[in-house]
Amino acid sequence: MDKENQSLTNAEETSYDNLETNSIRPKSFYDFIGQKNIKSKLKVYIESAKKQDVSLDHILFYGPPGLGKTTLAQIIANELGVAIKSVSAPVIERQGDLASILTTLGEKDILFIDEIHRLRAVVEEVLYSAMEDFFVDIKVGEGTSAKSFRVKLPRFTLIGATTRSGLLSKPLYDRFGIVERLEFYTEEDLASIVKRSSAFLNIKITDSASVSIASRSRGTPRIANRLLRRVFDFATVSNVIKIDEDFACDSMEKLGVDKNGFEALDKQYLNAIIKHYNGGPVGIDTISVSLSEQIETIEDIIEPYLIQCGFIKRTPKGRVATNKAFSYLNVSKRYDDNYKDGSLFVDL
Repeated sequence: MDKENQSLTNAEETSYDNLETNSIRPKSFYDFIGQKNIKSKLKVYIESAKKQDVSLDHILFYGPPGLGKTTLAQIIANELGVAIKSVSAPVIERQGDLASILTTLGEKDILFIDEIHRLRAVVEEVLYSAMEDFFVDIKVGEGTSAKSFRVKLPRFTLIGATTRSGLLSKPLYDRFGIVERLEFYTEEDLASIVKRSSAFLNIKITDSASVSIASRSRGTPRIANRLLRRVFDFATVSNVIKIDEDFACDSMEKLGVDKNGFEALDKQYLNAIIKHYNGGPVGIDTISVSLSEQIETIEDIIEPYLIQCGFIKRTPKGRVATNKAFSYLNVSKRYDDNYKDGSLFVDL
């Protein structure tokens, strides 16, 4: 694969540390662990496209960060035997930027756009004709002397990735023929990923230690690989040859990652709702101010896993902490008779 195809400019994947190199990233469906349902369907779509000798339909992957959206796009390109160009939506500032990318694609090539929900509206409009009819209109000049030229495009495949599918405009969303939501990984799959990564990195680790790391990885392979690398740092400094369960757990506690996979920000979030706002409901804007964190960080990074674990609920009135959250913080609760709607206040 040439240098252009290896380069990744998308924000989702460039945040990886040195662990997430091309050597460790799965290059085929066989090596890709998890997301079995999506993999099985993609194999059918790819085989069908090959037999028909046509380009693969446009694909939208959505779900929390770190679940493998970029990796799947690269695997699809490998399986099809075509080139892939990757770009992050925020860096495409003008229509001409996108047009210049589209006109360099080859027949059946893949264009991968990460954070596609962040495309500017004027840029997004260029995609409509490109995705449906495979042409773009390029405007040259300004004012009355401006001229428009129609440029035919090869039949390419657009793969979009987003953590916030609800922010995509309906015209763009409807142009994707394949839409798949990536789910959090099972502990078993994450343990397999940890074992696979440790083999690539020549890290000796027991099966029970792999499970311990997996159980604290928030259902996310990226986090599992990051924790593995950090635990290995502790092992290296401590001259530990093989990481066992006790050492892995002790290292993760030192990292501030508890048995639920919660870190400091998760605990601050739960504390804000329960101890500051009586368990909710409380609006996301208020939580954002309380934590001094952007709403996007809260909605994309913190809340999905807490909701998945049943610690909070999103309601029309705001976020509400569940009984599990109260138990986790070892806080008792009771109903205040003065609140007609059954709102909670906390005994601290």
